[in-house]
Amino acid sequence: MIDHEVETVLGRIHVRVGGEGPAMLFWPSLLMTSDMWAAQAAYFADRYRVVLVDPPGHGRSQRLTSMFGFDDNVRCITEILDHLQITTTHFIGNSWGGMIGATFAARHPDRISSAVLMNCTGSAARRQQKIEYALLLRMAKVLGGIRPPLTRTTLSAFLGPTTLRTRPAVVATVRESLRHVDISSASWAVKSVVPARPDQLALLTTITAPVLVIAGDEDATFPVAETRAMADAIPGSTFLALKEVAHLAALEDPQLINQLIDEFLPPA
Repeated sequence: MIDHEVETVLGRIHVRVGGEGPAMLFWPSLLMTSDMWAAQAAYFADRYRVVLVDPPGHGRSQRLTSMFGFDDNVRCITEILDHLQITTTHFIGNSWGGMIGATFAARHPDRISSAVLMNCTGSAARRQQKIEYALLLRMAKVLGGIRPPLTRTTLSAFLGPTTLRTRPAVVATVRESLRHVDISSASWAVKSVVPARPDQLALLTTITAPVLVIAGDEDATFPVAETRAMADAIPGSTFLALKEVAHLAALEDPQLINQLIDEFLPPA
């Protein structure tokens, strides 16, 4: 993989690129980095040009110092594509990535080949979710990051009972990622993507690209019904609800996710 530093409207973004062929751009969940897509990168890099993004304020990307809008995210995506001289891409996103992948598909139909949107929503945040995340951020700032006992709460938001019980390597990976979160930076992203996110259901009706929407039946953050409503708003989309998977499907069951993406995409 080759490292790139891309100047965007949301600061300097760290991107890793590998492989040859049609482009696939991967954008992860809040509090995660491009590392969450390691299994997908390894699987697809023999046929695709894989683009892994450390999202704004996370990983090796520049720290955030203010909030942003979803259209800022879309501009950030186009600036990454322009820097890499990519005209069109398949977009693979989880949670935050799934939400802005949908925005990107609606705003730039000429630049997207297809989208796989996982563990995400097209709706504005519920009042309860706003309260929960406000408390999470307050505790994280007091603790100086995602530290015990907050780690357990965050793990439960990301991982379901099946993964917590039977996939210790996944739990360890997520725990380690949370340990390295710069909460003073990532909090701006959390506030922008959770309490301030727009209701996009009307916008999603304008999407023309092929879209696969994936939910996890153990996802406590975005229940299946909420993700299904997003899929229902996208004309011609395909919807799948996976068993024994929660909020980070690509990490929890990478073999299944690779298979589903592979079957959905047109032959490279």
